Amino acid sequence: MPATSHSTPAPRPLIIRLCNMVGDVVLGVPALKLLQDQGYQLHLYGKGWAASLLAGHGWPCTTRARTLKQRIQQLRDLRAQCLSIDPDFDKRPNMLVMPNSFSSAFEGRWAGLRPCGYARDGRSLLLHRAWKPAPPPEHALTGFWGLACQLTGQQALPPASIDLAVSSAAQAKADQLLTQHGVRSGFICIVPFAAGDVDGKDKRWPDFPTFTQLVLHKDRDIVVCPGPGEEATALKDHPGAICLPGLDLGTYCGLLKRAHLVVSNDTGPAHMAAAVGTPVLSVLGPTKPEQWAPWSPQTRIVQGSTDLWPSTEQVFAQLALCLQQDGT
Repeated sequence: MPATSHSTPAPRPLIIRLCNMVGDVVLGVPALKLLQDQGYQLHLYGKGWAASLLAGHGWPCTTRARTLKQRIQQLRDLRAQCLSIDPDFDKRPNMLVMPNSFSSAFEGRWAGLRPCGYARDGRSLLLHRAWKPAPPPEHALTGFWGLACQLTGQQALPPASIDLAVSSAAQAKADQLLTQHGVRSGFICIVPFAAGDVDGKDKRWPDFPTFTQLVLHKDRDIVVCPGPGEEATALKDHPGAICLPGLDLGTYCGLLKRAHLVVSNDTGPAHMAAAVGTPVLSVLGPTKPEQWAPWSPQTRIVQGSTDLWPSTEQVFAQLALCLQQDGT
């Protein structure tokens, strides 16, 4: 009796337009993993740092060009590449647009793709499938998860943890950096920076410098990793902290994974830390935690009222609870 042959499912390429902010991309990872699990072959399209951030998952990532003309050509090239893999690529929804912007849908449609996404920013007519978003307040991760569920027809709750993978190369680089600078085990990483605002209100906790000095008295190494333009602030406001500037996001994730605790404003590295499984003490001012809290069962939120940040004493008390919880 002849052996039964099992045909391999045909690949289904899918172009993913990533968001422009680090935190949003991290919060979209469970959706990307769901799409992959459902048989889609992902081709990511986003900012230059996205390739490093997501390298542990092995997804190819094209960096968006500067001009509209170049971006349209890039998407056309990606479309041709996907058609060479799957002749039916143009016969189905073939692009998932994770941002809510008009431009992200417009670029995909102009390139001859069939973009799908939420019906926001007046772009419904540009979308091959325009889905109604859930009413606020909805956590950003749940929104991205909903996009993947809509495309795949799944009805499932999002996972409790993001489980962002760190590439072996990035982890080795982070470990070497920590050893080179003599950073002791049990270190705390602080993220006193934050870009943008919430309704015109700064997202940076003003008492972070005072808090840093209090933590240094606990005989803990403190690590701070400023991005471009943040180096002077790190050195001036946080003397005594070990400053490691200029990390690519993959290496930064590797460093965050080794941290005992991350204390952060509402910013991308807080989401990165939670995503790699490190406990996060999230210090929030005007940010709405129900929408933007780091997604992890190990996240602890400390927040004042809408217009008032928590005091240094409140945050330090929460730090003590975090350290007591793990017996250190």
